[in-house]
Amino acid sequence: QVQLVQSGGGSVQTGGSLVLSCDTSGFFCWRARMAWFRQVLPKDPEGVASIITIDKKTTYAEFVKGRFSISKDDDSPILSLRMTALEPEDTAMYYCAAACGMEPRLDASAYKYWGQGTQVTVSS
Repeated sequence: QVQLVQSGGGSVQTGGSLVLSCDTSGFFCWRARMAWFRQVLPKDPEGVASIITIDKKTTYAEFVKGRFSISKDDDSPILSLRMTALEPEDTAMYYCAAACGMEPRLDASAYKYWGQGTQVTVSS
């Protein structure tokens, strides 16, 4: 059973930075699509950033462009999301996700495997 294990997150003030990590060592696909989502209940999860690990092609939601960065090194199973200039509107539960795929995607239906979630809280 594939497990994605998340770490990081927490509380920060407006303008601060955080890094989220996701251990993807239980998942393998030659052309892997990985992503970060966030959710504030009762809304559906919204895509934040996605990456194709083999060619590092990325896509970002408009609301995080220039502030967040998704990355995964070839020699590490860790998927990262570096978040800067955080705003209270970024407060949410954040999830990593993975699947096999050709292009980065920000829709939840494109992902089969999910992390357990980690809370990010930004205070004003």
